Amino acid sequence: MRKNADTGSISDRITRVTADEAIESRTDWARVHATTPEEIEAQAAQDEAEDGMAVDLDSVTVHRPPPKAVLHMRVDQDVLDFFKQDGRGYQTKINAVLRAYKDAQSRRG
Repeated sequence: MRKNADTGSISDRITRVTADEAIESRTDWARVHATTPEEIEAQAAQDEAEDGMAVDLDSVTVHRPPPKAVLHMRVDQDVLDFFKQDGRGYQTKINAVLRAYKDAQSRRG
């Protein structure tokens, strides 16, 4: 087992919980469901972080991203490993890199 000089072994810092404990919510759902829309608006009006955040939903335009194309592409294993090292979402990251490259090339003319 790997040791950390400052904090001891990794297992000393792991908190174990049951599945029921892991999904246990600390939210007071009865209070949430009992709150009226008027009370929510009043609370939002008192919240300093809410200042300037009002949005006129009639002026909002929803932009849907274009559908993704299905692609079979061969890449070097080390490149794939780099993107996969963080787990899920690696294809989205690859797409973001390709989009950034495309956008940079488009700006160059």
